[in-house]
Amino acid sequence: MCGLAGIVTANGQAPEPALLDRLQAALAHRGPDGSGRRILGNVGLVQTRLSIIDLEGGRQPIIDGHGRAIVANGEVYNYIELRQGLAGQTFATGSDCEPPLHLYGQDGESFTDQLRGMYAIAIDDPTTGRVVLARDPFGIKPLYLAEGPWGVAFASEAQALIAAGLVAPAVDSKARAELLQLQFTCGADTIFPGIRRLAPGERVVIEAGRVVSSHAAPCLPAGRIKPEGEAQLLDQLNRVLVEAVELHQRSDVPYGMFLSGGIDSSVLLALMSRLNPRPVLAFTAGFPGTAARDEREHARLLAKAVGATHVEVEFTEADFWSLLPQVAAAMDDPAADYACLPTFKLAAEARRHVKVILSGEGGDELFGGYGRYRGAMRPWPLTRPMRRKGTFDGLSILRPGIADGWRDRFAACERTMDTGGRSRLQVAQAIDCADWLPNDLLIKADRCLMANAIEGRVPFLDRKVAEFAFALPDRWKVEKGLGKWLLRRWLDRALPEAKPFSPKRGFTVPVGEWMAAQPHLAELMASDPATAEIAAPDAVRSLFTAASPKTAMARWTLLFHALWHRRHIRGLVPQGGVMECLAQR
Repeated sequence: MCGLAGIVTANGQAPEPALLDRLQAALAHRGPDGSGRRILGNVGLVQTRLSIIDLEGGRQPIIDGHGRAIVANGEVYNYIELRQGLAGQTFATGSDCEPPLHLYGQDGESFTDQLRGMYAIAIDDPTTGRVVLARDPFGIKPLYLAEGPWGVAFASEAQALIAAGLVAPAVDSKARAELLQLQFTCGADTIFPGIRRLAPGERVVIEAGRVVSSHAAPCLPAGRIKPEGEAQLLDQLNRVLVEAVELHQRSDVPYGMFLSGGIDSSVLLALMSRLNPRPVLAFTAGFPGTAARDEREHARLLAKAVGATHVEVEFTEADFWSLLPQVAAAMDDPAADYACLPTFKLAAEARRHVKVILSGEGGDELFGGYGRYRGAMRPWPLTRPMRRKGTFDGLSILRPGIADGWRDRFAACERTMDTGGRSRLQVAQAIDCADWLPNDLLIKADRCLMANAIEGRVPFLDRKVAEFAFALPDRWKVEKGLGKWLLRRWLDRALPEAKPFSPKRGFTVPVGEWMAAQPHLAELMASDPATAEIAAPDAVRSLFTAASPKTAMARWTLLFHALWHRRHIRGLVPQGGVMECLAQR
């Protein structure tokens, strides 16, 4: 797990070392174990390293015998098998990131077809004068790109391109409307004009400081699994899950897991306890003294059932007020998902014990776990579109025009995903895999963990698991009003203490409760310059003084937006907690 960046100049000149210095410094938190760079011709590459595999020998850039160089962020889990299939090649390291370089030399731009893992990769090929960028099929690892008269630049985080002086900090109004109404932004264009994300599965070719081609491979399979009995499907599911978790445990450093007690993390706990000779180290967050459901007791019982070592992490009201500015600063590509708060603190605690964490992102999307999927499955005219209402709808808070067009790009994604042969459920899953998953959940996990120098791994988003799960007939995903039906059946056998047929319990962080306890927050928010751009001060005062559960998400979104804007647009480094930051002008 690392940070990478680079620039390909348009004038043919070598990139300035000072520019590479700025890119590297902006990504230092992603790779505290070392750094590397290469300047050759008009191409400059930098990398910051969090060493996980081949701790001593895996430094980057890695260069082959033809002068081709790779920098990568992530893990290629099947690197052992790839090395065996590349007989005759001379390997300079034991790194999981070296086989992709040799595959590129063998297969060209299709080198990613054989990779199983999470990755953002840049390969400089002086034999062709090309730089090739690639991102994994689900977008687990981020990669951002900017173009200008100076050429093309790319980085693991959008903020690095701004810190390097290549792009000015500004806000795209449509992306801001999406953030306010959806809590995340859609599609390839980020909230920063001039910076775009590589799409999940996208490969980009750069020549002479210009993007000359791009292609995105689909992450979800076509077709369906032939109807089979439950026993056969459970056997197939067991095989793909065991293989995926075995691969995701490949590491030269200690690893653990995040345990919420829900279906997905319970499945991981059952598998990891089966596959490890030592007790699994599991971390669970709780919210003491609040009305939010506390998952620690159930997680504690599950950990005891499998003999896991259980670490409980309290996230308190004091943590909310002290840590939120740091969290917003980490979320340069903003996702106003309040789960970032406990994720950030869990990562900080985990870093005291391990360098790698496995977690359950992707289970709901691939196995059909969300309640909204059941609404999407209803026959017309009872079908309910996903995310048809925004956070601020009906509240009369935002200034006229601020939320205009907030659903346009999401609606375009809906149309694109509704391809022939997909069921209504599969369309809903595909929509989430295209936007919600990479642009909310995976951004949240990447930034919160990397801010604490922790690698996050997501076995449910393994290519083989996805091929099996998405192609399942609908009845093995949703049955008797419950999602993830086949996964629940597997868990009922593997870890019955998980009570897998209990109704899905939503995850809640009591941000509304904490904000309601601070009446002076209303005036601070009403006078905040970023808030004043999008909402009238009197409307903001009313929102924060007449606090109610119905308006909690709106208040949280405005607070997150104000702190995010303060750091990433105004350029102010957080000093102190929420109140201190908002009071600074």
